[in-house]
Order: sequence, then C-alpha cells, then structure tokens
Amino acid sequence: MSRKDWTSEKIFGRLLNNKTQKTFWENIREIRSRPTKKVYQYAYKLSNSSLEKEQIIGIYVLAQLGYHPRMNKKKTLKLYFDLLKTNPTPKLLEALLSSIAHNNDSLSKSYISELIKFRYHNYSDVRFQLTLALSGIEHEKAIETLIFLSTDKHSDVRDYATWSLGTQLDINSEKIINALWNRITDSDESTRFEAIYGLSKRKDIRIKEMLKKELEDINNNGSQILESIEELNDPEFISLIKEQIKKNKTTKQVNEKWLLKTLKILKNKR
Repeated sequence: MSRKDWTSEKIFGRLLNNKTQKTFWENIREIRSRPTKKVYQYAYKLSNSSLEKEQIIGIYVLAQLGYHPRMNKKKTLKLYFDLLKTNPTPKLLEALLSSIAHNNDSLSKSYISELIKFRYHNYSDVRFQLTLALSGIEHEKAIETLIFLSTDKHSDVRDYATWSLGTQLDINSEKIINALWNRITDSDESTRFEAIYGLSKRKDIRIKEMLKKELEDINNNGSQILESIEELNDPEFISLIKEQIKKNKTTKQVNEKWLLKTLKILKNKR
C-alpha cells in the first residue's frame, strides 16, 4: 500500500517509531501534504511534548504544513519562538531554526532580535540553520549577523551566509559588498563562488579579472562561474567564452552545453 493511502494516524505512528532518516523525511513530507485541523492540532501537541523526539516531529510537520498558504502560520511562529526561550538542546534548536527558515518572510523585529542571539552558539549546525533562518530578510540586524557568520570557522556556515548575502538579497550596500569581497579568496570553493556571484549580480566591475581567471580553469564544478559571467554581462566575455569552447573541445573540462548556453545569453543581451 502506498504511503499516500495511509491514514494520518499511521504516518504519525511511523514517525514516532521511525528507524531510519530516509523513512522519517518521507513520512514528514507526506503528512505535510495534509493540512487539516486534526493534523495541525496533533503536530502542535507533539511540539509541546516533554519528549524531545516528539517535539522535533511536531516542529518539522508544522514547518511546511500547507504550502500556499501555510496553515496557522502566525500561531506556529509564536510556538517556535516560545520554544526558543526554553533553553533547547542543539538538536531541538536546529529543528526550530530550520522550521523558522521556511516561514521567515514576515518576521517582526522582536523575532529577529531573538534569532541573532544564536550567532555565537558552540554548535556549527545551529549556526548553519541560523543562516537559513535569516536568509532573505532585509533588516539591518539580520544582515549584520549574516556578515558575521560569513566569517565563521566552519565552511558550510560561511558558504550559506555568503549565499544569503549575495544571492538572496538585492541590497547593494557597502557593508555587503565588503563582506563579499572578503570571501573571494576563501579556502572553500563553494563559498568563493557564492561571493563572486554576489558581486557579479551587483555589477561590480572589479570582479571581472577574477572571473577571467576562474574561466580559464573552469571544470564541471564551475557552473556558477558561468552564471556569474551572465550576471555581469560584460561583452568582452563573448570572445573569451568562444575561446574556452575551442579549448574545451580538447580538454573536455566542462560540459560544453553550459558554455554554449552562456554564450547565447551574452549575445542575446547585446
């Protein structure tokens, strides 16, 4: 019998007794597709349980219960922020921040102030989820916290904080520009590419030479470099892409379709 044919009670039962992460998320996704009053009330009850496992299940279900619109979003956010004040364990805190990230499009100033308190948390997974919870929020304190997290000692945190600043925000402030420039020589390639993309998106012509260098050595990890070239939209790259296509016939370093796509986009923008 397909999971879609299971009753909601059976799915919650499986979640409460799950043995593997794979079935956990499959069951979470299925129950989230059933935004009924009964499902909401039970997930809300689990979120207030004295057992951490039950709390985490309830929190994750409510995070995306109903997609457009989210079911009882205001009530759910209040629950999450009330739980943040209970000195949650790192695992519970991860679940809360991850779930807030799915509902952060209209956070109040007081909610944002509560979130940024976790920027110094000892666990990198918590700081990572914090970058997601603050992503896309055009608020000074949120942006300052993302800038701080973009210098984190853990590469995943730096990567997503840089992505949040460069891609998820359209703001072109001096602070954001400086934060992105501080990451273009990052030891983590993904973080570096996010910084380059963010600067290209903002048409910062100073990134041109860095893009030329990256293009010369591009490989199948470099699709974001081509996207950055498309964003910068400098006509000089038309000839440089053509040269790279010829070179790639021999080296086979990168998917030729990517190069041809970028060339076409650049030509069409002329």
